[in-house]
Amino acid sequence: MKVIKTQDIDVVKSIFKRLVLPDVNSHKGENGKILIIGGSSLFHAASLWAAETASFFVDIVHYSSTEENQKIFLNLKTKFRNGIIVKKANLLDYVKEDDVILMGTGMVRQLKVNPPAGGQKLKVEIKKIFSLKDEGEYTYFLTKYLIENFPEKKFVFDAGSLQMMEKDWLLNLKITPIITPHQKEFETLFQEKIINLNFDDKIKLVEKTAKKYKIVILLKAIRDIISDGKNTYVIEGGNQGLTKGGTGDVLAALASCFYIKNNPIEAALLASLLLKLTADELFKTYGYWYNVSVVIDNLPKVLMRNINI
Repeated sequence: MKVIKTQDIDVVKSIFKRLVLPDVNSHKGENGKILIIGGSSLFHAASLWAAETASFFVDIVHYSSTEENQKIFLNLKTKFRNGIIVKKANLLDYVKEDDVILMGTGMVRQLKVNPPAGGQKLKVEIKKIFSLKDEGEYTYFLTKYLIENFPEKKFVFDAGSLQMMEKDWLLNLKITPIITPHQKEFETLFQEKIINLNFDDKIKLVEKTAKKYKIVILLKAIRDIISDGKNTYVIEGGNQGLTKGGTGDVLAALASCFYIKNNPIEAALLASLLLKLTADELFKTYGYWYNVSVVIDNLPKVLMRNINI
């Protein structure tokens, strides 16, 4: 286990050297295409923050949401012009095409979804999933469908998907996924108590769980814990300004973008570091009183100060 502090500039810069940069001879699309599946009639801003973040770091951002939220998002196109709205009917084409799928930001959960008759294997056709009116059921069934039918894709799961999915689904994936839970979401997904553990025991539980399910866990907290079951990092830095809603959506988007070219543990590490470094920088001007839009706008500036181009 390695502790990384944002004030250790030499260490931080050595880590950012791992970030794979765009090739000088690259063309449109070769530096990343990301599909964001998120949002709902209740949480429309979350997936927009993720999409705005991704637009800085990849070539193409595709976005799919519920019909209710899509109307809101289309109205926001007067502000956000850096992505492409994907209709549900065409969603699977972009799942196949894009490099990484970020799923769950701003998606709705509900207390209980009854799985379809016939056992654990999902029998519901994709058209039936698209026609679901209950947004919690949509989150559940779409997450399950994509995991079962696209096990060789790179996934990042956040928020609603983590709150609705079942932990054993993760074992179906052939490519290591990244999950970005806060502690309550970790408890809900894995049915393991973590909030009241001492910090060393939290690290051990994250390591054990990551190894068992063959995933990368980025546990969001005052000190982020990142592990793939073999390598573990604790990231110290940032400040109380990161408690505002939306910073988790930014973090998930960063991990997704960096996962396009980097391995999953490095992607999670780079994402956590960049977000906390940005909070450190903003504190000099804003104290704790900055919002998510300010964070997003400053991410590229902070990254530039920590890499050599």
